[in-house]
Amino acid sequence: MSQMSIRRTGGCHCGAVRFTAQGVPKFISNCHCGDCRRATGAPFSTWVGFDSECVVWTGERAIYHSSPDVSRGFCARCGTPLSYSGRQWSAETHLLIGTFDQQDDLVPTEDTFTNDKLPWVQLIPKEQGS
Repeated sequence: MSQMSIRRTGGCHCGAVRFTAQGVPKFISNCHCGDCRRATGAPFSTWVGFDSECVVWTGERAIYHSSPDVSRGFCARCGTPLSYSGRQWSAETHLLIGTFDQQDDLVPTEDTFTNDKLPWVQLIPKEQGS
């Protein structure tokens, strides 16, 4: 099976917005920044990154511009946060791990923005993240 033949599906809680992501993720990372915490209501967010051309959407994602360079996609019907894209990663779409239909084999390998992490959060051990 070629890596491009790997298809992952997911979507929002109510099912109004769905996606298909093709291929192997570019990264799987826990983000500890305050913006992601506020946007998701979680102590950190786990993002799965794909080339934008490998992600196809059905239904209509609403977009919130959380800063001039960042767009966050969500379902306007149920409020589920779904995606992140920004000028720094303009050719990528980052999807929240909890929105995938199958999540068991999506294992984060790194932590980002660790200076912002909550003091009780455990980081991925360096030897595991390599």
